[in-house]
Amino acid sequence: MRNVLITGSSRGIGAACAKVFAENGDRVFINYNNSEDAAVSLVNSLRKSGAECEMFRCDVSSPSEVRLMFNEIEDKFGGADILINNAGIAQFRLFTEITDDEWDRMIASDLSSVFYCCRAALPYMIRQHFGRIINISSMWGQVGGSCEVHYSAAKAGVIGLTKALAKEEGLSGITVNCISPGVIQTDMNSNLLPEDIEALKEETPTGTIGTPQDIARTALFLADKNSSFITGQVIGVNGGIVI
Repeated sequence: MRNVLITGSSRGIGAACAKVFAENGDRVFINYNNSEDAAVSLVNSLRKSGAECEMFRCDVSSPSEVRLMFNEIEDKFGGADILINNAGIAQFRLFTEITDDEWDRMIASDLSSVFYCCRAALPYMIRQHFGRIINISSMWGQVGGSCEVHYSAAKAGVIGLTKALAKEEGLSGITVNCISPGVIQTDMNSNLLPEDIEALKEETPTGTIGTPQDIARTALFLADKNSSFITGQVIGVNGGIVI
């Protein structure tokens, strides 16, 4: 049984990943920061279905909290074999209106958190000569999004971190890959008007927008033992809107 830690997994893409990996027979670690009720509900649901799962409250933008979470996981379960860095925030803001605090919060939540969690996960993975790190970026990290400069910059940083770390850890039996979602049906996009959604569908070659399950199934594929020759890649799950 593999141990799978998914950050920001109380809802949305993270929750979908938790369900897919639990169905696969993995032990799932649910990480949340503020959404405790949603995390408890998810854990109870997974346990009812027979899955093994645990819940960890941790602000992954805090290096000290990340260390404590990984120490607890190692003490109780040995370590995380698979790390999915999914936690993050988004904000729609004109570049000239982004404050220092908003910039710092975005970088901390969407980029620094990935660094902290990878750093904490790697010693165990290196010791066992196996690991899967899957980072969730965004299509805006690849091509940039107007009025989302700070978000785009953070997600582009995730892509750079993924590629560099993959080169460094390949000989240790660890793969590091990145999933770059397009428009996905999550709370993060709940501010979009129905006409905005329809316009995005028209721009997308498949004529649809994605679901959290689309991302989760891609993560499961990248985590498979038979995917060991795939590393340092950015997998666009976007219906063809970015090619």
